[in-house]
Amino acid sequence: VQLQASGGGLVQAGNSLRVSCAASGRTFRHHTVAWFRQAPRKEREFVAGITWSGGTTLYADSVRGRFNIATDNANYTVYLQMNSLKPDDTAVYYCAASTLSRPTMNRALYRSWGQGTLVTVSN
Repeated sequence: VQLQASGGGLVQAGNSLRVSCAASGRTFRHHTVAWFRQAPRKEREFVAGITWSGGTTLYADSVRGRFNIATDNANYTVYLQMNSLKPDDTAVYYCAASTLSRPTMNRALYRSWGQGTLVTVSN
């Protein structure tokens, strides 16, 4: 599967932004899609994950209640709606796909990755 992330940009703290991940290719083999992020000089970390059916979601503690992940199955697209953004949310956001039946925080289990989109949150 090929993944294309988009929608990043510069936003002020407290505002919202939505990033998208469009999937193409052998999407039927990949049951789960997730968003990870990597800030400068930090490890890549899990943000949120979802099954293509939308029935199962998983969020990192740092974003639960502020971010929402959703699928558009008709267009093979996964969205990450980010609300109440903080400067600590500044990072390159990557989408990734896994053949697992449920999302996991373990990035080693995601074999397909998109190129990333930069989100910058200013004070």
